[in-house]
Amino acid sequence: MPKTIMQGRPSHQLRSLATLLATTVAVLDSRCIGKPLVPQWSAGFEIGTLFFRRQFIHALALRDIAEGRAYFDSLYSVVVDKPEVDQKPSAAGEPRGDWFIPRGHQSPLTLLYFHGGGYAFYGAVSRHFIAMLAQMLQVPIFAPDYRLTPEHPHPAQLEDGLVAYRHLLGAGADPKHVVVGGDSAGGHLALMLLAKLRAAGLPQPALAIGLSPWTDIGRRGESQFGNDRYDMVQGCQTLQYAAWLKGDTGASDADLSPIHQSYRDAAPVYLQAGGKEILVDMIRDFARSLQLQGARVRLDVWEHMTHEFHAYGDTLVQSRQAIAGIREAMAWATGADAGTLAVGPQTELDGLRFVGNRI
Repeated sequence: MPKTIMQGRPSHQLRSLATLLATTVAVLDSRCIGKPLVPQWSAGFEIGTLFFRRQFIHALALRDIAEGRAYFDSLYSVVVDKPEVDQKPSAAGEPRGDWFIPRGHQSPLTLLYFHGGGYAFYGAVSRHFIAMLAQMLQVPIFAPDYRLTPEHPHPAQLEDGLVAYRHLLGAGADPKHVVVGGDSAGGHLALMLLAKLRAAGLPQPALAIGLSPWTDIGRRGESQFGNDRYDMVQGCQTLQYAAWLKGDTGASDADLSPIHQSYRDAAPVYLQAGGKEILVDMIRDFARSLQLQGARVRLDVWEHMTHEFHAYGDTLVQSRQAIAGIREAMAWATGADAGTLAVGPQTELDGLRFVGNRI
């Protein structure tokens, strides 16, 4: 059952609650006069999108990022109150993070999953999403608690990602049974990790998954600012996150953007995006760049969806379809399903093909 959770400082809770109520009233008023933001959205989806937009805007306007994180965590909703998943922190000697293990699962796979949040947030809502994802995929997930910006600019996050991947392999995981993925900035990290594995002397995983991934930390595509009115994340915020990621390292946008990396001989890449999100144009550009490199890539875009619409789980048709697509892609990439991936109306680019019995 869906549940709203409030926690932390009372002043943060009260402001968040007021924001939620004001957003709800504004959305319902607009719909009463026949002016939904997007006709294909439910009232609940529109309220959720605009509420989280306002929460991010206020969190980033506070005096420091620690307070912003606390404010963002003060009120959030989850669509599954108690997923059938055992969550446990990593053991001594393991990279810092959490395991999300579905009860009674039979999967031989491990999903190394990097959370989103612009590299600056790791909200409680993200942990709930990962738990829900583990339940719906029926696959154990290890989610590293990688270092955040602005306190820790690049390459801290990539270093932490490589440590986590190396640890999984060193603990006995077969790379053919490991999938690497993430959402938003976590998708950026998964894709950057994939591009750096060869230089690190590490084998490729079976598959890389990017959910609404940030593929260029600079300016790219009309949607980055043109879809501001629809999305919960705003174009100007991507530039702030990019500045924090670069810090004073002297790194360029190209240095830190997946779209400027080489993916020749890399694992297959499965990308998902919403057609109303700010990142959709750069995700499309990234998919085409992979195709031009000869990499294996599939891109699915749900026309009316926003950034990270997957968080709605079973309560939204498009989210349910997207997570089912992840499950099918994982089975395909790891040899558990000898068929081909079904192409749906959301498929914009399909470059995943079998060669004999292998990918």
